[in-house]
Amino acid sequence: METTLRGVGVSHGVAIGEVRHMGTAVLEPPAKQIPAQEAGREQGRARQAVDAVAADLMARGNLAGGEAQAVLEAQAMMAQDPELMADVDRRIAVGSTAERAVYDAFAAYRELLAGAGEYLAGRVADLDDVRNRIVARLLGVPMPGVPDSDHPYVLVARDLAPADTALLDPSLVLGFVTEEGGPTSHSAILARALGVPAVVALPGAVELGEGTVVAVDGSTGEVFVHPSEERKTELTAAAAERRAALAASTGPGATADGHKVPLLANVGGPADVPAAVAAGAEGVGLFRTEFLFLDDSERAPSEEKQVAAYRQVLEAFPEGRVVVRVLDAGADKPLAFLTPADEPNPALGVRGLRTLLDHPDVLRTQLTALAKAAEGLPVHLEVMAPMVADRADARAFADACRAAGLRAKFGAMVEIPSAALRARSILQEVEFLSLGTNDLAQYTFAADRQVGAVSRLQNPWQPALLDLVALSAEAARAEGKSCGVCGEAASDPLLACVLTGLGVTSLSMGAASLPYVRAALAKFTLAQCERAAAAARVADSAEEARSAAQAVLSGE
Repeated sequence: METTLRGVGVSHGVAIGEVRHMGTAVLEPPAKQIPAQEAGREQGRARQAVDAVAADLMARGNLAGGEAQAVLEAQAMMAQDPELMADVDRRIAVGSTAERAVYDAFAAYRELLAGAGEYLAGRVADLDDVRNRIVARLLGVPMPGVPDSDHPYVLVARDLAPADTALLDPSLVLGFVTEEGGPTSHSAILARALGVPAVVALPGAVELGEGTVVAVDGSTGEVFVHPSEERKTELTAAAAERRAALAASTGPGATADGHKVPLLANVGGPADVPAAVAAGAEGVGLFRTEFLFLDDSERAPSEEKQVAAYRQVLEAFPEGRVVVRVLDAGADKPLAFLTPADEPNPALGVRGLRTLLDHPDVLRTQLTALAKAAEGLPVHLEVMAPMVADRADARAFADACRAAGLRAKFGAMVEIPSAALRARSILQEVEFLSLGTNDLAQYTFAADRQVGAVSRLQNPWQPALLDLVALSAEAARAEGKSCGVCGEAASDPLLACVLTGLGVTSLSMGAASLPYVRAALAKFTLAQCERAAAAARVADSAEEARSAAQAVLSGE
């Protein structure tokens, strides 16, 4: 008998297939004592296992490229954390085996993360994955991970580590469902980049039996268990209709009545550029530059290295617009040479622009490198600062850009509610705004983007979040300047229409979402989008907002 479960749809498409569960987690190693003379050998085993796991994560990152590479490199750094390794050595010195020392050291660090505020608590899943990989290697048992299968399947897990998501084979993994996670978690972002249908934050997902047939709708968040033939036919037909609409939709982004809405791509480095170009991106709305700084946590990359990497991306979009976000370090992207290690709540501490203003030489080098990378190219370069809180922040960033001789537009990201509330003031110092809806939701609702238990508050359809978007867009319109969205909200085709109705002037997203958004915009006029936006804003919940907008656009 068919039953319906509801989670959060995070990656478009439909998948119908049998459930296969993620490989089980490593068992807790026995707590047995070793003779003192074996301590050196055990410490060597521990270091070899740690180095091997870090190398494996780096190799997976190199294969995956783009955003996945940055995430996996961060995990590799986590594996080799000097303080963690020192703790492992201490535990072995007093009699623990290598595997037990690793298990206990990671457990202690896990408690610190879990109690250090919700933002860092979101890194616990990544930490657990690193621990499991090291312990598995020490015990000589198979790594936890994606199951082996000769036939396509729907992957089900409590949560998916980035290392697993990054190298999913779309020809075998039809889609995935997780019990934890949220719409802006690492795995959700990587799923969209892969074009794999996915639903997260689904209560009871891990209780689905191995081999159970399910139908996953990554757009609505619905998972149909034992779907009827009628349901399969309905979902398959809807998916075919969507594919046909995508194939027919080409060219620049615009509404049905010709109102232009440039559709840009979010890229995490040069590896993401080919997919963006193939999807018809009109430029880059968010070029994340952290990938360069994660290679070496002890020092910033040289100006020459930065120039070469930036130029690769700029050259791919002649005459196009490329919006570069300067380094966003801190919180879940700590760098030893920049960010303090003892902040009680890093998400609310020194991160983003605050970090760069404390290290003006790092900011100056990056801005100078961007200026040199753009020399002689017809590209329209724009540079923006993350985590701008007020006009003083915006002024400091604009002054730094001018001092570096940067011939580009200077902008500010709206990720803090104060920036949305005082957007017009900030626009006295900069030339454009870009809404990072992931962090804006996180700070508006005090809801960590990595925690499944608060995923309803991370839903970009929340009316309060739409109000902040509207405030920012209205301020930009009044100042005759632009206001784009580069957060994951832009990747939802229906929400893209609402954002357009709110006055947003451009939308930036992962390359895989561009065709969906282009096709959706082409179906409706600007007036229809405006009516849908108004209907969504008067709702009292995210679900009601989406339903209200859908009703307007479907003519109900």
